[in-house]
Amino acid sequence: MPSSQNFINHVRIPENNDWVVFILIGCIFLYVFMMNIIERDASLKDFLLQKYFDASNNLPSWIITSCVITLTLSVLISQYIPIVPKYIADLHLLGYQLNKFGYTLLVVIFFYVLRSALGFLFYQSIGDGKKWTVFYFTSTKFYFILSFLLIILCITHYYFPIDRNKIFSYYFFFFSFVFIFKVFFYLFHKNKILPEKWYYKFLYICTLQIAPLLLLWKLLFF
Repeated sequence: MPSSQNFINHVRIPENNDWVVFILIGCIFLYVFMMNIIERDASLKDFLLQKYFDASNNLPSWIITSCVITLTLSVLISQYIPIVPKYIADLHLLGYQLNKFGYTLLVVIFFYVLRSALGFLFYQSIGDGKKWTVFYFTSTKFYFILSFLLIILCITHYYFPIDRNKIFSYYFFFFSFVFIFKVFFYLFHKNKILPEKWYYKFLYICTLQIAPLLLLWKLLFF
């Protein structure tokens, strides 16, 4: 009877990231639908440079762009959250429980819905409700460009040999730069999307830009 031998399997099983491909393809499909149907075959240049009073279907475009941003951001940062909180992991829906991506997506959706609702209430409370539509029309252009950068980062992160621990610091500085740029973009945009009075601008930046980000960071990383 032959003696048993110990075999070492040198075959490396690659990480299956098909779910990333499906999500990114879905995001691209949403943009194709938006540009061809909602924006009526508008070119990329026309979409980015269109004026508020010449645009139509602003709300659907804003919703689709928000969905793409939410999905791509969740895909990118979900691998960095330490754990899914126990009270979330213990929840089961039809026999399934949330993984890191599902939890991150849930938190990011909560973050955007909360900030959008507070933004709407903010403009209504200062008696400048009409400017809210101009605000989300203008912010759609900003997030549209940002979403393509996030798609590129997702592809690089999951399909190129990078050190994910070292690159996290680069992500941190990248998003810090994006946040600072966005604040100046809102402050000095020609559409004047922020309130005229300086203390309202300061209140908006503190309560609707900085505070929600701190909440998002706490929910994901603490």
